[in-house]
Amino acid sequence: MSDIFQQLSGVQRDAVQTTEGPVMVLAGAGSGKTRVITYRIANLIESRNAAPHQILALTFTNKAANEMRQRVEQLLYQGSTRGLWIGTFHSVFARILRNYIHLIGYTSNFSIYDSDDSKSLIRQVMKDLGISTDSVAPNTVQSLISRAKNDFVLPAQFHRDAADYNRGKAAKVYEVYTQRLKENNALDFDDLLLKPLELFREVPAVLEQLQEYFRYILIDEYQDTNKAQYLVAKQLCARHRNIFVVGDDAQSIYSWRGADISNILNFTDDYPDAKVFKLLENYRSTRTILRAANGVISRNSRQIRKDLVSNKGDGEPLSLLESFNEKREADKVGEMIRSLKLSQQREYRDFAIFYRTNAQSRVLEDILRMHRIPYRIFGSISFYKRKEIKDAIAYLRFIQNDQDTESLLRIINFPPRKIGDKSIQQLTEYSRVRGTSLYEAIKVAESGGFQARLLNALGAFSDLVEKLKLVALEGSVYDVLNSLYEETGLLRLLKEENTAESLARHENLQELLSMAREFSDHHQGANGLCEFMNDIALASDREAAEETDNYVSLMTVHAAKGLEFPVVFITGLEERLFPLNCFENEELEEERRLFYVAVTRAREKLFLSWSKSRYLYGQPQACIRSMFIDEIDSDIIENEGGSTLSESRVPRQMSNGRPCVPQVPPGPTKRPAGPQDGLKKGVRVQHAMFGPGVVRRVQGSGSSRKVVITFRNSGDKTLMVEYANLKIMP
Repeated sequence: MSDIFQQLSGVQRDAVQTTEGPVMVLAGAGSGKTRVITYRIANLIESRNAAPHQILALTFTNKAANEMRQRVEQLLYQGSTRGLWIGTFHSVFARILRNYIHLIGYTSNFSIYDSDDSKSLIRQVMKDLGISTDSVAPNTVQSLISRAKNDFVLPAQFHRDAADYNRGKAAKVYEVYTQRLKENNALDFDDLLLKPLELFREVPAVLEQLQEYFRYILIDEYQDTNKAQYLVAKQLCARHRNIFVVGDDAQSIYSWRGADISNILNFTDDYPDAKVFKLLENYRSTRTILRAANGVISRNSRQIRKDLVSNKGDGEPLSLLESFNEKREADKVGEMIRSLKLSQQREYRDFAIFYRTNAQSRVLEDILRMHRIPYRIFGSISFYKRKEIKDAIAYLRFIQNDQDTESLLRIINFPPRKIGDKSIQQLTEYSRVRGTSLYEAIKVAESGGFQARLLNALGAFSDLVEKLKLVALEGSVYDVLNSLYEETGLLRLLKEENTAESLARHENLQELLSMAREFSDHHQGANGLCEFMNDIALASDREAAEETDNYVSLMTVHAAKGLEFPVVFITGLEERLFPLNCFENEELEEERRLFYVAVTRAREKLFLSWSKSRYLYGQPQACIRSMFIDEIDSDIIENEGGSTLSESRVPRQMSNGRPCVPQVPPGPTKRPAGPQDGLKKGVRVQHAMFGPGVVRRVQGSGSSRKVVITFRNSGDKTLMVEYANLKIMP
C-alpha cells in the first residue's frame, strides 16, 4: 500500500491516512476527490483498521458507487470489497429497513413506490378528500410532500406550518397519504430517507446496534445532502465519530432538490475537532480558466474560501462572443466549432455547449443542423421531441388538417379533459358506422347517445378547435399559438403547478411561442401556418440523422456537473437568464456557484456568449450582459477583435434606455437598482414574473433592502429590492 500512496499528492495522502475522528475534505473542481475517498477505503481495509463490513460509503448515484467499488478492488485485490457497504443513500437505507422495519409496523417485504405509483395514490387520496385536481395539481402536492420528507417534516408539523392554499391542501393529503402507504405496506422513494429516522427515534436499540456496527462512515458529494440524509449520517457516526466527508461548497447547485449547503459549511460546528483538508490542485483546467472561476466564486459571502491552482500552464484567454440576437449567437457558436475543428484538428466530441434552461437548446439545435454539425442533448431530449412541444405542435397540425386522427388522439386530452380510452373507442366506432372522420363524429356526437358529461367535454374541445381555425385564417402562427395557450390555460396551469418539471415545460412552451413570434415577424400571408409546420417537420427529420459517436454535447449547466471537455461554450449569459431571476441573495449565490461549475468544466478553452436581444415569452427583449462576465478580470477575456476587455473597454449594454456605461472594473458588482426611493407601504408595483402587486412592508436599507409584496396571482413574496427590478405603477 505504501507504493500506492506515492500516486497521491501530499494533502491527498494526509487525508487518506488520517483515519480517526471527523474529517472533511474540501475537494475543488477537478482535484481528484474520487481518488481520495477510494484510497481511504482501501487504506482502512489494508491497514486492518476495519473489516469491510464495518465501512459504510454513501454516494448519490449507482454509477459513482460502482466506480468506487471497482477502484478499491483494483487497489487491493478481487473480492476485497466483499461485505463493504457502498451504495446510494436510498439503496443502503432500503437495505437497513429490510432488516428492521418490522419494528415500526411494516413487514420486510414492503413495496417501494416509484414516482408514478406515488402520484397515483396521491390522486386517489385527493379524490377521497374531495380536493379537486383543478384547484391544486397532484404534481404540486407530490412535490410539496417530497420536499417535506427530505426536510424531515412529518405530517403534523407540515399541517401546522402550512401558510398558503396549496400547502394547506397538501397537508391534508400528506396525512392520509402516509396512512395509505402504511396500509399498503409500501414506502415511496423519500420514505427510504425518512423511515430510518423514525426507526431510530422509536427503537433506540437499533440505532445503538448500527452505531457499533459501522466504525467508519464516508460520504461523497456532501454539499448535496439534504436534512434527512444529514441527520441519519450524524446519528450513525455518533459512537465512533469516524465520519469522513468529501465535497465542495462551491459546487452546491441543487437547493431546488432539497440540498442544504449549510451541511458542509457548518461541518466544523458539528465536529469542532474535525480535521479539514483542502484539495486545491486542479488536474483539469488551465490557470486562466481557474483564475476566472476563482474570481467569480470569491464574490459569494457563504463559502469556505479556497483558490484552485493548476500546473497545466496559462493557456488561452477566455473569448467573449457578443451577438445581436440568440440566432446570431448560435450561428457564431456553430461557426467557431467548424473553424476550430479545421484549424486545430479537433473532433466534434471535444466541444460542449452549456445553457441555463432547457428551452435554450432549440435555437442552438436548429443552427447546428443547418451547419451539419452532429450533436446530442445530454441529460434531456431534443427540443422537438419533448412531450409538451409535440402536444402543442399536434394542435397546429390538426388545425391545418382536421382529418389527422393521430394528432387528434394526442391533443384530445391535452390539457386533461377526462375523455377516457373507453369513450374514445366508442367515438371511433361511431365514426366508422357513420363513415366519417373521428373529428366529424365528435362534432355530431349529440346524436350518438353519449353521456352528457362526455358531450360537454367534446363540445368544449370542438369549440376550441374551430376558434383556433378562425384565428389561423385571419392571424399569424404566433396568434394561433398564443390563443391556444390562453384558451387552454396551459402556461398558467404549469406555472401554478410550480414543480421543477412543470416550470421546465413552461419554459419550453414559451420558447415555442418565441419561435412562432420570430417566424411571424418574417413571414406574412395566408400560408404562414403551413410554412411553419414544414419548417418544424424538416427540423424534426434532420434529428434522425446518421448515428455517430463523434458529436457536440449540448446540456444545461446542471447536467454538466461531473463532466469535462476541452472546449466549452457558455451561452445566454444575460441578466435574468444566467443568473436566472433572483430575488434573494441566497439564490444569486447559487447561480454564481452554477456559473463556477460551468467554467470549471473547460480544460483548454472557454467561450462566454451573450445576446443584446432575445425572444422571451414570445416577445423580443433587450438584454443586459450577465454580471458574471463583469466579475472576471477583464485582462483575461478577449473580444472577437482579439483585444482584451481591459484594452477595448467594451461597454455594458443596458436595456432600460439609459446610455451605456463603461466596463465595470474587478470588484463587487451590482445589478441595476430598481425604483427604491418610491417604494413604501400601499404602493402598486409590477414584477416581470409575478405580475401586479401591492407593497405591504419595506425592510432594511441599502443593498440589504427587502420588500414584502402581495401579488395578485402569486401571494406574498419577499424580494431583494436591488435585484427585483420592480416598476412602480400609477
